[in-house]
Amino acid sequence: MRMLVTRIVLALRKFYQWSVAQIAFGFLTALKIFPADAAINFADRLMRWLGPKTRRHRLMQVNLRNAFPEKSKEEREAIALASWGHMGRLAAEYVFLDRLFDFDPEKPGEGRVEVSGVEQFLDLRDNPRPFIVFTGHTANFELLPVAGAAFGLFVTVLFRPPNNPYIAEKVFEFRRKRMGDLVPSHAGSSFALARQLEQGGGVGVLVDQKFKKGLETQFFNNPVRTNPLLAKLARQFDCEVYPARCIRLPGNRFRLEIEPRITLPRNDKGQIDVTATAQMLNNKVEAWVREYPEQWLWYHDRWDIKRSI
Repeated sequence: MRMLVTRIVLALRKFYQWSVAQIAFGFLTALKIFPADAAINFADRLMRWLGPKTRRHRLMQVNLRNAFPEKSKEEREAIALASWGHMGRLAAEYVFLDRLFDFDPEKPGEGRVEVSGVEQFLDLRDNPRPFIVFTGHTANFELLPVAGAAFGLFVTVLFRPPNNPYIAEKVFEFRRKRMGDLVPSHAGSSFALARQLEQGGGVGVLVDQKFKKGLETQFFNNPVRTNPLLAKLARQFDCEVYPARCIRLPGNRFRLEIEPRITLPRNDKGQIDVTATAQMLNNKVEAWVREYPEQWLWYHDRWDIKRSI
């Protein structure tokens, strides 16, 4: 009897996940009917209306209150609504990603995308060596590996698949065709990234995700656990590390920035300090978020506080 109940529960869960995926795919397919600007703007307005009606909005409010205690409730709510809008834009932009990246180095400033740090892209491409590029969930972070591929700089990207297996499969196929090698985040992912660095290649990592077994660090003056993977890889291979981010601009435009190489902190033995490096990464992402707070995904349970709300 218990086995039968378990099978029914698993079947219902599978059907629910399939149904959610079909609704999401149907919505994105419908957006293709419209011009890119109209579809992206519609998704923004839709999520500004829908997002506050979800349970995640309460988590977003708690996150914003903890991160910005100096801001008024009205200011934090405005950031929350704008953040929902940016999430809607991110979803819609998937449909038009091939058309959105139109950067032409011969005609800078004329397309939707402008790139800061072109020389850095070209240097990494033309002088192959192991390196790590890190970013956070700001604006359309998916455009960064697309830009790298456009410059002929292919980076092995670590990504966390969506929890819904049907959506995860579609997202993986979409990303793989446009972003080069992808490594799903799991127990063996560190070995795949290490092999890439060992072969003199580049690795891309998102560093603002929750990691339950991570190092104790601070993010917006609140305790948080941070994945030590980047710091450990950098210490093992003594490779260069570069911050990069995407910024949304008015008119459905974007600026992609790859910043100069950062110097990682070292301990008394001259080795890269893993904990101090993890904190440095948090500080960099925090600085980005403070500059454009509405462009970060505040609905993530980054501080593991969901159980307390």
